[in-house]
Amino acid sequence: MTGPEHDEGILDPYVAEWFAANPMYTSPMEEIIPEILELARSPLGAPPTREIADVRDETIEQDGCSVPVRIYRNDGEPTALLLYFHGGGFILGSIGLMDNVARELCHHTGAVVVSVEYRLAPEHPYPAGLDDCVAATRWAHAHAAELGAAGRPVFVSGESAGGNLSGAVALRLRDAGDIPLAGQILIYPATNGSSHESASFYEFDGLVISRKAGQMYWAAYSGGRDLDDDPCARLLSADVAGLPPALVLIAGCDLLRDDGRAYAALMRDGGVEVDEVGYPGQPHGFVNFDLPAAAEAHAKIGAWVRAHAG
Repeated sequence: MTGPEHDEGILDPYVAEWFAANPMYTSPMEEIIPEILELARSPLGAPPTREIADVRDETIEQDGCSVPVRIYRNDGEPTALLLYFHGGGFILGSIGLMDNVARELCHHTGAVVVSVEYRLAPEHPYPAGLDDCVAATRWAHAHAAELGAAGRPVFVSGESAGGNLSGAVALRLRDAGDIPLAGQILIYPATNGSSHESASFYEFDGLVISRKAGQMYWAAYSGGRDLDDDPCARLLSADVAGLPPALVLIAGCDLLRDDGRAYAALMRDGGVEVDEVGYPGQPHGFVNFDLPAAAEAHAKIGAWVRAHAG
């Protein structure tokens, strides 16, 4: 038997060759080493390959939070206002390192993109990073006219840990009732808290992320607390009724594959409009790595945002 569903867990030959040429991406960080942590939070990323008309950095003040953001806008009338929360296991990453993703999101969606430098664990455990993401979303909504997106719908997006934060922001704002999100874009999201027992966690253990690394990330983010009953930490414990439409992108060779799929199913069963798209043969991080399938993913995100922006 062949086909995308059957072959989804077979690593794409191009990806296998890419990993062979870039072995650093197949060696998961399984303990916090300050020197490596500093490198993995660098404010500088690779030179941009996508030109955007206007890119500027700003520090916002909102709800008692002081949050650096990077704002991207292209020429023309924007379709939407899109908040972007980068991945990195809640302890890694920066708006500089994930500049490539934010640029592609701006280009393909036509939105004004606000990339958020939320606080990271272990120095700032949950809910500090989430508080920053909520504050940035409220700030962007309140300052939409200044951003050139007055009256445009608001979306949240992110990959991996950023996918978790996007889902949690959607939950927080639904409960607060102050900002009606038009959609949430969850790219291979982390959804299952301290549980690392799904089949994909074992099948792809050590490919970009390991089970041990996942446990370390969660211990840092949770601050050693049991958060599995907190829906804004472990999305799979959430009451999803009333959430905005969701686009969930799943990588076929990702140890988070089954957890992302489970959250898509939970939302779908709870009456949320869900568009779940699988990328067979792709590893965790394929969008961040700019692998060939990333272009297809960005095109899908762009089309979905435009369709839901009205």
